[in-house]
Amino acid sequence: MKKILVTGGAGFVGSHLCERLLKEKNDVICLDNFFTGDKKNIIHLLNNPYFELVRHDVTMPFFAEVDEIYNLACPASPIHYQYNGIKTVKTSVMGAINMLGLAKRIKAKILQASTSEVYGDPKIHPQTEDYWGHVNPIGVRSCYDEGKRCAETLFMNYHNQNNVDIKIIRIFNTYGPNMHPNDGRVVSNFIIQALKNKDITIYGDGTQTRSFQYVDDLVEGMTRMMNTNNFIGPVNIGNPNEFTILELAKIIIELTGSKSKTIFLPATADDPTQRKPDISLAKKELNNWEPKIQLREGLTKTIEYFDNLIKEGSC
Repeated sequence: MKKILVTGGAGFVGSHLCERLLKEKNDVICLDNFFTGDKKNIIHLLNNPYFELVRHDVTMPFFAEVDEIYNLACPASPIHYQYNGIKTVKTSVMGAINMLGLAKRIKAKILQASTSEVYGDPKIHPQTEDYWGHVNPIGVRSCYDEGKRCAETLFMNYHNQNNVDIKIIRIFNTYGPNMHPNDGRVVSNFIIQALKNKDITIYGDGTQTRSFQYVDDLVEGMTRMMNTNNFIGPVNIGNPNEFTILELAKIIIELTGSKSKTIFLPATADDPTQRKPDISLAKKELNNWEPKIQLREGLTKTIEYFDNLIKEGSC
C-alpha cells in the first residue's frame, strides 16, 4: 500500500483519481480548498478508512509523509481562473514550490498536472512536446497559461538541482462526470444548454477545433505516468480525434434530443484556433497508452450525469 497525496483531490479530475487510487488499495490524502472542488465529488469515499480529506490551500506549506504526490490543484476553466488571476498564478507557482519542497524533504515522487494551454494558440499542428508554444504573456488567459509554464520550469529545476523524482503531463481538453456545472467549459455549457432546450452559444464562428478526452482515459494515463521509470516527460495526455466546436454542438443536440438552436457570439480573447495532441510519445513511454472511450460514448455518460443534476435542481 502506497501513501498518496492528491492536491485538488475534490475537483473534477482529482475526484476520479482519488477513486482510482483507492480501488488500487492505496492510502489517499485528498487536499482541497474547495474553490472549485466539491465535497459531493468525494462524499462517497469518506467512509473508506484509507481516505482522508483535508481542507487546505496549496499556496501555504503542507506537511505529510507520503510516497507519491499528484499536484492537480488549480482552477482549470477560464471563468474560474480569470476570476482572480493573481490567485491563479499563486496557486500554480507557490503551490508547485510548496509541493516540490515537500517532495524534496520526504523523497516522494511527484507528478505535475500541466496543460495543453502551455502551447497557447499553437503555430504547429498537432502539438508535440518539443514545441515551445505561442502564448500571450499579458492576455486574459495568461494567469493560467504562464502559471502552468512556470510550474513546469520549477519542476525541471527541482529535478536538475535537487534530484527530485518528477513527472510532467500536459492534459488536453477533458470532460466527464463531476465537471462543475458552471465552469464555462464548452462540453458542460453545451450539455446543460441542450438539456434545458436553450440556445447553444458558440463563441466565434465554431470552426475552432478541440480534441476531447474522457476523464477515465486521463486517469489511466496519469497513473501509468506515475509508475514509469527513468521518464519525466513532459508528455501529452489527450485524445487526438479532432472536432470543431460546431460539430460538438451538433453531436450534443443529437444525443440529448434537444430542440436547441446554435447562436454565435464574438470570439473570446486569445482563444486557440486549433488544439490536437500528438500522443506518439505517450504510446511509446506509457505502455501503449491511448484513449479508449470516444466522443459519443463519453458524452452519453456525461449527459446522464448532468441530466441527474438538473433533475435534482443542482444546476
